[in-house]
This record gives sequence, C-alpha cells and structure tokens, in this order.
Amino acid sequence: MPTTSLPRVGFIGLGVMGRPMAGHILTGLAGRAPLTISNRSRDGADELIDAGAIWVDTPREVAAASDVVLVMVPDLPQIAELAEGPDGLLAGVDHPMVLVVCSTVAPDGVRRLDRQFRIATDAQLRVVDAPVSGGERGAVAGTLSIMVGGDDEPVARALPVLELTGRPVHLGGLGAGQVAKACNQLICAANIAAIAEASVVAERAGLDVGMLFDLLQGGYAGSTILADKGPRYAAKDYSVSGAAYLWIKDLKAYLDEARRTGTATLQGDRLLDAFDDLTEQGLGGEDTAVIQKWLAERPTT
Repeated sequence: MPTTSLPRVGFIGLGVMGRPMAGHILTGLAGRAPLTISNRSRDGADELIDAGAIWVDTPREVAAASDVVLVMVPDLPQIAELAEGPDGLLAGVDHPMVLVVCSTVAPDGVRRLDRQFRIATDAQLRVVDAPVSGGERGAVAGTLSIMVGGDDEPVARALPVLELTGRPVHLGGLGAGQVAKACNQLICAANIAAIAEASVVAERAGLDVGMLFDLLQGGYAGSTILADKGPRYAAKDYSVSGAAYLWIKDLKAYLDEARRTGTATLQGDRLLDAFDDLTEQGLGGEDTAVIQKWLAERPTT
C-alpha cells in the first residue's frame, strides 16, 4: 500500500501522548479521510472535535467507522477492557481492520492479543504493535520514534497513519516493536536514574544543578533525556509527564526478554528494584523524575 493513500482512522486513548498524536493525524489527514476518536472521558477532546475529529462514545463505534485504529492506553488489561462487550471494539469489526497497539506492553502479550482477536473476528482484525519513544515532547512535536512489529500486509496499512506522528520503522514480526521498546526503556531508565543520582551528588557538593546540566548537555553526557529531565531535577519538579510506576511493567518486559534470549543483565534488575521501591513508598504516581527524591531520601550504606 503506498504511503500516499489514507485509510479511515480511529484513535482511542487521549491522554498525555494520545491527544497530540491524534492531533497530528487529524492535521495530516486534512479532510481526505475521517478521524474518529473516543476516550474514557470527553475532557480534553474539544480541541480535536473543533478541528474536525468525530467523537463517539464507544469503542464499537470507533471500529465500525475505521480501517485502522490506534490505541494509546496503559497496558493490555485496558486494551482487553475496551475490546470486550456489546459496546466493545470487537463488536464493531465487520470489515478488515488493523489495530495498532501504541501502548508499551509485553511482546508475548501482544502476540496473544492478535491470536485472540483473529479468532473473535474471523481473521478480519489484525494487530500491529507500534510503541513509541520521545515522550510528551516528541508527541507534541510529531517527532516520535515508532518501533513497529507485525506482518507486512497489516503494517503497510498502518504505516501511512503512523508516519503522521513521527518516524515509524518496521523491525520485524509481531512483538518486535515491543522488544525494541523494552530495550529503549532499559536505556531510558538507566539515564533517568543516572542523571537523578548525579543531581543529588552535585547539589550536596554545592553545585548549581541547572548550570551543571546545561554545561553537560553540550558534551558527551548530553542527551534528549538530560534536556528533558535536567530542568525538572534542578527545580525538583515531579509533575506527571510519564508516571514512574509504569516503568515497573516496562522493566519486567525487558527482563523477561533478557531471560528468553539467555542474556545476563547488568542494570535491569537494579532499576526494577528502584522503581518497585519508590512505588511502594507512594511516589509511583509522580513523574519518573521523582527518582531524584527517592535517591535523596535513601540511607547510605
């Protein structure tokens, strides 16, 4: 399918990431195909509706009106919830459709989802996994890195839509996108933790953390994460862009894949322990930057 042709698109999950992604899709469609949207709450959808998106109340209506549906919800249980029942997404599948899972989930989980949905819809619904990286900033800018897994035919149908939100790359069969995202999350978690730890040490040594990170951004330690999280650490700003507790499932997915491939892990276990503990301490609902607070309050050994 050439990337110039545009299918009817549905989008479910209009949170921090989903809302700007849906906005870029709406702009890219430019009236050549409809965008049908739904969410648990209509709060925050008015701007999209005013710009031409079609609001519906149920996932079933999204599926009935769409050829490609993107979902951006926290995890597999939420996808199963929106799929089931008389108003669920599966009830609206009476034509060939691709479900694009942009959520970060376990690779084996997305493969099971595809098998279940194929059976439930007489093979009319195919699943593509397409988790994203770039955070809220990348979603707003439309520059997300999109890790795509799936069979060639459904991926070809999904790519023209994904291209409107960033740079999608087809990495392999179903689940390949989630394996890539698990690797991405290990790298990101390690960076988030390292920068947080450095901020605590620097502050206690009497350095201006904001000035330090501005300097480091121009050197070898510079990164997208440092640019994003550095000002948060300097200001101790833990307002939520991405909740810390969500990284528990991401790191578990990475460790599962490491075990499956017989790979020793140097940091994955310790990072999972850190996010587990800070969540148990009641900090999991805050931004991942809250690992700075957790580190600062830990006793030294």
